[in-house]
Amino acid sequence: MAAEAVLDERAGVFEALADPTRRWMIERLARVGSTTPTALAGELPISRQAVSRHLGVLQEGGLVTVRKEGREQRYQLAVDPLRDAADWIARIEQTWDHRLAALGALLAEEPESD
Repeated sequence: MAAEAVLDERAGVFEALADPTRRWMIERLARVGSTTPTALAGELPISRQAVSRHLGVLQEGGLVTVRKEGREQRYQLAVDPLRDAADWIARIEQTWDHRLAALGALLAEEPESD
């Protein structure tokens, strides 16, 4: 996969995660498995239309999938993009841990000046 495609995909995930309402929705979907916009709206202080817009952002970011059951649309969490984002964060953290360890070793080697 080209670097630009990975960056675009990751950008959508982080954009979707930037909003506290959408993070709450992700947590809720992780707990219940799947649900409808109406059910989510019943638990939030926002309209069903606002819930649908948030779900649209989550869907664009690849964080939820939707399936039709009769007249209802049911949303379900897609964990792979979250896992990919977590792996990326872990790689960045590991890089900084190595850099800080090297700095600590360098500082430990320096003689103290009086």
